Amino acid sequence: MFFDPFLFHPSTILLIPAIILTIYAQSKVSGAYRRYSRVRSFSGKTGAEIARMILDDNGLYGVKVEQVAGDLTDHYDPRAQAVRLSSGVYNSTSLAAIAVAAHETGHAVQHADGYVPLKIRSAFVPVASFGSQVGPFLILLGLFMPSMPYLLTLGIYAFAFAVLFQIVTLPVEYNASSKALAFLQSNGLLYSRDEMDGAKNMLDAAALTYVAAALTAILTLLRFVWIAQGRDE
Repeated sequence: MFFDPFLFHPSTILLIPAIILTIYAQSKVSGAYRRYSRVRSFSGKTGAEIARMILDDNGLYGVKVEQVAGDLTDHYDPRAQAVRLSSGVYNSTSLAAIAVAAHETGHAVQHADGYVPLKIRSAFVPVASFGSQVGPFLILLGLFMPSMPYLLTLGIYAFAFAVLFQIVTLPVEYNASSKALAFLQSNGLLYSRDEMDGAKNMLDAAALTYVAAALTAILTLLRFVWIAQGRDE
């Protein structure tokens, strides 16, 4: 973890809402996953079967469905053209499994459709990675080396790209969840109102983690700006 030498700076108060929301979001998604992992979907289909159905329904026959190790490690890899599902999702017929599988496959559909926010997010990956890793160090160097103020400015701008990445991630994730629910419902894979509500609760809980990440990034950027202004004064 990156050491924060400004832990006791007044700007630290900005992070409190983000910390609270992050803890709440993680607790909510973990609780939802545990709860709905114990509820077998009436369709009886596994996460892998649901993913394959969605891909084939959209003509994406070349996109693979693969199993990966770990819990909640599910993701879509656009370079490998593969939807990768964790063991607990790939082989499971639970309500949580089909919701997660449908969501991740939604990203494959976005990719095939040329969904603009996804394109923007993909373009931001290199600079966002640089900004999140290097930006804070440049800011620290700029603060401790007053003779090189441009480092501080460069660091803040670099970190801003990481913030933009988190912001543009929100519509990508919410759209994937919307596609997932629409497919499951239109194909009769959610047989009751309880199943529909359960799948939605699972996906809403997961989406909240992205909201927490975006809020954390925004407030961290504001904190850096506050510290920089204090140095200038």
